[in-house]
Amino acid sequence: MTNNIWWEDLQIHMVEWRRHLHRNPEVSFHEEKTSSFVADMLESFGVEVRRHVGGHGVIGTIRGDKPGPVVMLRADMDALPIQDEKNIEYASQQAGVMHACGHDGHISILLGTALYFSRHKKEIQGEIRFLFQPAEELLPGGAVQVIADGALEGVDVIYGIHLWTPLPVGVVASKAGPMMAAADDFYIEIKGKGGHGGMPQSTIDSLIAGSALVMQLQTVVSRSVDPLQPAVLTIGTIQAGSAQNVIAEQCKMSGTVRTFDEETRNGMKERVLTMVAQTGAAYGAETQVKYIMGYPPVVNDEQETERFFREATELFGAERVQASPMLMPAEDFAYYLQKVPGCFMFVGAGNPDKNAIYPHHHPMFDFDEDAMQTAVRLFIAMAKGYTAE
Repeated sequence: MTNNIWWEDLQIHMVEWRRHLHRNPEVSFHEEKTSSFVADMLESFGVEVRRHVGGHGVIGTIRGDKPGPVVMLRADMDALPIQDEKNIEYASQQAGVMHACGHDGHISILLGTALYFSRHKKEIQGEIRFLFQPAEELLPGGAVQVIADGALEGVDVIYGIHLWTPLPVGVVASKAGPMMAAADDFYIEIKGKGGHGGMPQSTIDSLIAGSALVMQLQTVVSRSVDPLQPAVLTIGTIQAGSAQNVIAEQCKMSGTVRTFDEETRNGMKERVLTMVAQTGAAYGAETQVKYIMGYPPVVNDEQETERFFREATELFGAERVQASPMLMPAEDFAYYLQKVPGCFMFVGAGNPDKNAIYPHHHPMFDFDEDAMQTAVRLFIAMAKGYTAE
């Protein structure tokens, strides 16, 4: 079989796997059938398999004929609680659940990479592990449990890939240092004293206090954060009141904070907590805050990012390799990078000709499946490049 025919055959398999997974999505922490599918496929390739890693995680291992380092490649497996609105033959068959972020593609890419190395063991110096991780989309994140279950023991380097429809198919991108933001959430309750809308003097208006707090919180970034440090604070929800002539006793709101370094991250938390307490006190209201520290920022290793640019340029040409901007979405791949060196990489998957134009987490989301072959080639090059040193 010629090399080109092999790649064409692999692409056929990856499309088949991806469409099966797209039809049968499972949400975070419930990836039982997905996990079994992955483990069974790996075993059919002759890959050593460890099941139930940190819950529904799976690790496949291939050891080369020569000693060397341990490289880990990671894919996430969970779908989202979103109704699939695409009118296609491989649309989700699970009501209210769909792969709206490309994780079905990630699974297929890593399976394809494992199949490649299972047929090319002589090219491996050392060991390659294939980590299929559950629950990337939901806090506390599957990476935390996977790491606690020993997934990173003995690992020298880790690489992750995300299909990315904002980039055209055939293009790849990454960035050294901070690339994706930390994501923290907060939930605020303001308790006042309700009463008649025509007799405000005998009440404590929680809605007025909440409105003031919304405006005050907008100054956290503009007046408490170094202008050279990217940061975002967004109020996403606010609920108060029950009638037009009743002063609300309780006001609830929630929001999110995005940052790229721990000093800014912790500083914003403290500023939010202080501002909530002081604004509530100014209006005579009681306040409570639940502040959830989510995923830390994705910080790529400098040397491994240099490897990405070197290997990707050799594979695809300089015109198809880009430096990624800093992005505010979060990723629990960040936890791996806190433990071992590595690089998180974007593979372009957008294509208007194939209706791959919708943003991630959209009910019409889809991607150009040709991107999966680009991703497999990149995974292979990164793993071989590291083990050959």
